[in-house]
Amino acid sequence: MTRKIAFYGKGGIGKSTTQQNTACALSHFHNKKVFIHGCDPKADCTRLALGGKPQDTIMDMLREQGEDAITVEKVVKTGFEGIRCVESGGPEPGVGCAGRGVITAISLMEDLGAYTEDLDFVHFDVLGDVVCGGFAMPIRDGKAQEVYIVASGEMMAIYAANNISRGLLKYANQSGVRLGGIICNSRKVDNEHELMDEFVTALGTQMIHFVPRDNIVQKAEFNKKSVVEYDDNCNQAHEYETLAKKIIENEMFVVPSPLDMDCLEKMVSKYGLMD
Repeated sequence: MTRKIAFYGKGGIGKSTTQQNTACALSHFHNKKVFIHGCDPKADCTRLALGGKPQDTIMDMLREQGEDAITVEKVVKTGFEGIRCVESGGPEPGVGCAGRGVITAISLMEDLGAYTEDLDFVHFDVLGDVVCGGFAMPIRDGKAQEVYIVASGEMMAIYAANNISRGLLKYANQSGVRLGGIICNSRKVDNEHELMDEFVTALGTQMIHFVPRDNIVQKAEFNKKSVVEYDDNCNQAHEYETLAKKIIENEMFVVPSPLDMDCLEKMVSKYGLMD
């Protein structure tokens, strides 16, 4: 059975980098078949898996050719270790709603049968911490059964994770979606592990993995590759291998208990993140 996962997180937290490296680790180390559906209008959710190759987005092709011309073969590209990749794209700058593009693109992929039964995982890589409108579709309409939030020990990343949890709580009953855990993409801030431990406990979830900061991530990206493809024997590649294994074996799926603002501010202030 295909597991459908939505990755959320504050803009700039490394969500897409973490998601793609996890996908590559699932394929390379664990022989899993993965489909990445990028739901960010920047269309950068698949670039590492595709070796930096530009990908025509669904929304661009719809505007230029019309829906009848869209086929799986035209919009889905195959990358590292057979990972299938598609990008929703977005409207022309300043025109239209990017969230509606997510709705359109996912519905079209479903209608065309792109999410085939042989897949082990489908990743929905969703824009930033926006959990309203079209960007909430993966969790609102049951397109994804599980959510992983990428965060760090920084104040705004914690706030974003809490806000995403509020959105997940709102839709949990109607869609059945559950939180699989928080992925800490470390920024090497003081007391980061301790803060994340306290935060996930308060949410009622787990820190499924603490991904250490390593400059090899940037080196790999400069070479238009995931860390797993760039050097599958380096320490960071094995961190993603471990994260992938934990996701495969995860059995802790919860409806989170988001913190109210007073409790959240008391928590982060205890770790020196507020003046």
